[in-house]
Amino acid sequence: MSSLLSYNLIDSALSQCNPPKHIYIGYSGGVDSHVLLHLCAAHPKLKSNITAVYVHHGLQVAADAWAVHCQKTASLLGVHCQVLRVNAKPTLGESPEEAARNARYLALKTLMNNDDVLLVAQHREDQLETVLLQLLRGAGLPGLSAMPESTAFGLGHLLRPLLNTAKSTIDAYAQTHNLNWVEDPTNQSHDYDRNYLRNAILPLLKQRWPACDKTVARSARHCADAQVFISEMSEPLFLTVFNRDDQTLAISQLKSYSEHEQILIIRHWFQYLKLKMPSQAFVKRVQSELLNARLDSDPIIARRHYCVRRYRDKLYCLLSSLTLPFESVSWPKDSLSLTLSNQEILSCEPSSAGINRSLWQQATVTVCVRQGGEKIRLTGRSGHHTLKKLFQEADIPTWERENLPLIYLDGQLAAVADLWISADFYSVEPDNCLKLGLKSSF
Repeated sequence: MSSLLSYNLIDSALSQCNPPKHIYIGYSGGVDSHVLLHLCAAHPKLKSNITAVYVHHGLQVAADAWAVHCQKTASLLGVHCQVLRVNAKPTLGESPEEAARNARYLALKTLMNNDDVLLVAQHREDQLETVLLQLLRGAGLPGLSAMPESTAFGLGHLLRPLLNTAKSTIDAYAQTHNLNWVEDPTNQSHDYDRNYLRNAILPLLKQRWPACDKTVARSARHCADAQVFISEMSEPLFLTVFNRDDQTLAISQLKSYSEHEQILIIRHWFQYLKLKMPSQAFVKRVQSELLNARLDSDPIIARRHYCVRRYRDKLYCLLSSLTLPFESVSWPKDSLSLTLSNQEILSCEPSSAGINRSLWQQATVTVCVRQGGEKIRLTGRSGHHTLKKLFQEADIPTWERENLPLIYLDGQLAAVADLWISADFYSVEPDNCLKLGLKSSF
């Protein structure tokens, strides 16, 4: 076995996390992932604990044949193989490459349990391509840091044991061991930016700078180190303006910092929320259009998957799915939870105070959207109160008000989400009440 490509690479990568309960290997059937699979299958301590995973994107006619090839190859190596089918069709504004990558990683995350590990076969030239693509897109330090060798992934960890390995070393290993792999014909198409770089640009760069994959990868590590330092510097500033309960930023406190410090805090906020880092122009808009807006205004800056908006003295970052209205629905009998069409989950659980369980079980329970003008009578307060007034008192943002589910028992308003219960249905009785809960499934 080549001294440049040995078990030590795998062992070194695995040492970066807890001993894995199970190891998954992203296996496309191509030469890089085949080499990684072959290397792991030959490892005497790993073979019984690995599963090769082929993600079937359904984008090419040959995909079915590739799945069969991967299963046969894994079988010959004595390794179990799992095929995951995904919908990789791009949504509006999403490139085919991005759609396939997002679908692939989303599917792979579903496999991961605590301390499981996913190994992928990206190598040093992949890192070079990533840095150049990010540079051409005008990325900052997070983008120029490119791919990390190790990162949290679902409930487990994603590792790239070949990230510092030259492509030539991988190809030499494949030839030495007479490996049989598939070739994706789209890899030759210049329609995709990465392919154009790989096939047309990098050969020219390497003629002039033969070690550019090594030197650019080193630059990416420098950027990653700098980003870690900036994140550590930003953390104390971020915590002074961050509201952990609702994950918002306090505008008055944020405005007390300099413009550059505000940028660091806002970017750190996105990092905390695990969202794609916003562009410089987007952050500038947040500063100019939201931070400086009137207190009684309701400005919004939207991106494809989320939006940023203000309410009174807070900045909110909301997933687009969470601002969608839901459809009215009946709550199934004997069910303790209900998933709404906007992917929020209503639940009820036994409690000593809440909606009377007997009234709940005997009634037809429906969940409806707000129509306007609804009133409710609350325990400890006289008269009926409009929901609008209660929302204002509770300081609930305007966009949340329209999406809060109203729970009706036999056509009478019994509760407003998990906020208020009508006095007509409220009870305090050990083991004979239900408490409502509301959370997002995301």
